[in-house]
This record gives sequence, structure tokens and C-alpha cells, in this order.
Amino acid sequence: MTLRTGRHFLQIPGPTNVPDSVLRAMAAPVIDHRGPEFQKLTNRLLPALATVFRTRGPVVVFPASGTGAWEAALVNTLSPGDRVLCFETGHFATLWRTMAEALGLDVDFVPGDWRRGADPEVLAARLAADPAHRIKAVCVVHNETSTGVTSRVPEIRAALDAADHPALLLVDTISSLASIDYHHDAWGVDVTVAGSQKGLMLPPGLSFNAVSDKALEAAAAARLPRSYWDWRPVIEANRNGFFPYTPATNLLYGLEEALRLLAAEGLPAVFARHSRHAAITRAAVRAWGLEVLCADEREHSSSLTAVLLPEEHDADKVREIVLERFDMSLGSGLGRLAGKVFRIGHLGCFNDLMLAGTLAGVRAGLELAGVPLAPAGEDPTPELLRTA
Repeated sequence: MTLRTGRHFLQIPGPTNVPDSVLRAMAAPVIDHRGPEFQKLTNRLLPALATVFRTRGPVVVFPASGTGAWEAALVNTLSPGDRVLCFETGHFATLWRTMAEALGLDVDFVPGDWRRGADPEVLAARLAADPAHRIKAVCVVHNETSTGVTSRVPEIRAALDAADHPALLLVDTISSLASIDYHHDAWGVDVTVAGSQKGLMLPPGLSFNAVSDKALEAAAAARLPRSYWDWRPVIEANRNGFFPYTPATNLLYGLEEALRLLAAEGLPAVFARHSRHAAITRAAVRAWGLEVLCADEREHSSSLTAVLLPEEHDADKVREIVLERFDMSLGSGLGRLAGKVFRIGHLGCFNDLMLAGTLAGVRAGLELAGVPLAPAGEDPTPELLRTA
């Protein structure tokens, strides 16, 4: 077994690096989740969490991955046979569709090329063709983790408003919350889906639903089966500072510290940092003579960059070399992109020197894999970092 020195570079787009202070917070002793100390924690935590979602409404916390939050969003708001409109923006949008179908929903799946986000014009046309309002919900992945494409949610909301259509808007922010500017209330989102292991800088294990008043009204009439995922007992118990079942106590300790870090930096500064790192990464990829997968300049992700390799080269081979030689993990291509792209995560607890090391390792790995690149002298990364 090869001895590794230094820290592993975890440059997948989640789980992300966990700050040391968050790790220390989670190392606290387990406490009574029915006692007054835990009650105080909950009463501090939930308002701070709502601030990150930019909402005044409830945020429901489940001990689960983001997949659980997907299911909670669907089963709390919809009934068997309801029609939902989904956009094929990538692998995770496809998985959300599969879940909806398994739950007995009628899914209208708008096909896509995995290089662009949800199209507001297509949505407007589908809504115009639905005068009977059979569409009960529109499901959009804000930041598609498999592609590095960010859908324009305010334009999706505008299309719903222009059509005066009552469909709920459900948005997955699993890889965008606390990394890309997002407004649950102001953008008119009814259910926001999120997870702990990306911009929130925690290990996997917590999932979230931010819920609008309209979604709560829908939940009162929804008939899909729900028990564990039911919002109502969670919201009711939260009013008193508790949960209806055993919560992930130490992850909640870590969440409080992560929220403190985000507040100390300031959300506008957090978003600006992510945007700057993403722009530098794209500039480096293009200077190498390679192609960024996202094809619309309005939709580049600030959380990750997916790099498309020439057809004759295997992206997984590049990832294998980078891991073996430089102890750095890059994200794989998922679904139809397997072997065609690798993904560079630049979200969460991340800084300029980490980005410089990441890009240096990626370039060296590409060279070792025999991928033809532009001359090294054309790489703008050092200058971009100096002037950032």
C-alpha cells in the first residue's frame, strides 16, 4: 500500500471538503434529543438555515441524502396520476423523473441534450397547451451536478406567472445551495430540495425541503402515501424545538457551525468566490484547447465544471491517472456522459491556492494521459489568480 502524504484533493462536486471547525463541532458528545439543550439548538438552527434558503417559511430537515428530499417534495404535494413536467437537463433530472414515475405520477419529460438547462420558452409552450391545468407541478434541477449547467429558475417562474398557471414549482438545489445565488421566496419556488454534503460543507446525511404556503396547502390535499417523509409532524414538532423521531444530532451541530461560517463570510461574498473560481476554471480548460460541456454562456455553473474530452480519449483514464499520481479525486461522467467527461468540483470550503493546485493536477493528468493540449505558456490560470 502506497503511503500518501499531505491531504487528499477531493475535487468531486460533492461530497465536498468539510472545514475543520465543522468536524470539531460534530465531535461534541451526543445529547438528549428530547432535552432542553437540544431544544435550544433547534431554535437557533432553523432560523439560520432559512436565511440560506432566503425564505421566511419552514425548512423541513430529514436525516437522509438529497434523494430523500426529492421524494418528500413529491409525496407531500401530489396525488396518484398527477401530471408533472420535468426537464431532461442531465443524470439527476433523469433520476428524479424515474422516482416520480415509480410513485405513480404521470411524467411529461422534456428531452434535452445535457448541455443546456430547462428552457423557459418550452415551458411557456407546454403551459399554453394545458388550459385544463392538468400539469400539477414543474420539476427543475437548478444546478445539474452531472453537467455543470445551471437552469434559469427566475425565467421558469416568469413563464408560470405569464401563463397564470397554478402548477407548483419544485426545484433541486442540491449542488447550488450556498454556492450559487438562490432565492426561495423571491423566485416563487414552492419546494426547494437540498442536501448537506455540498455548499453547506457537511458530510452526507441531512436533506432539506424549504416549503411555501402554497405547497403547504397542496400537502393538505395530496394523496400519495407518506409516513417518514410527511412534513406535517416535523413542522409541528419543530415549533417546540424538537423532531418527531431521532434526529442526526451531531450533524446538526456541524450544520450550526457551517451556517456560522457562511454568515461570517456573507452570502454575497460566498457566491462571488464560487463564481470567480468557476470562471478561472473555464478559462483554464479553454486555454488547454478543451471544451466545457455547458453550451450556453448564461448557464455556466459556479459549483463545478464538466470537461468534454475528444472522442478518442477516455475521461475515466484521466481520472485514474490523476488519482494515482496526484491523490486527487475528480468527478466521473454519469449516464450518457460516462467516459466522455470528467467534472472538477470547485464548491464549498475552497480557496485560490486549492484551485491552483487542482488545475495544475488536472493539466498534468491530461498530459500523462496523452490528451493533446495547447502549449503550457498559454495557460491563463496564474495571471487570473494574481488579478482576482
